[in-house]
Amino acid sequence: IDKESGMISVWNNGKGIPVVRHKEYDIYIPELIFGHLLTSSNYNDKIKRTVGGRNGYGAKLTNIFSKKFIVETVDSENHLRYKQVFYDNMFKYDKPTINSCKNGTSWTRITFLPDYNRFHMERLS
Repeated sequence: IDKESGMISVWNNGKGIPVVRHKEYDIYIPELIFGHLLTSSNYNDKIKRTVGGRNGYGAKLTNIFSKKFIVETVDSENHLRYKQVFYDNMFKYDKPTINSCKNGTSWTRITFLPDYNRFHMERLS
């Protein structure tokens, strides 16, 4: 947490997100995950699986309630690094930047600036 700028960042070095185009939606999977509603695969309660969320809303709601939302991920299988910036509560976004990455470690980082006005706040206290 950067108290001066108000930006918050979370990071993990888990499996990572594939930097490939989704066959059905024809957009990159990180954009689909973080920037489009109702695109989760976690809707069927009859299929047993271990997941960290429900229906893909957590990160998307963070994006919706943020003035700026940055997705960065390294896909070690495809040797690609992906970065995309969303603005104004997910209404606007840049095209992703995708670069070759020889680093063998996958990771994902989300950095966001909450829309403090929506929470009746000026900044973090």
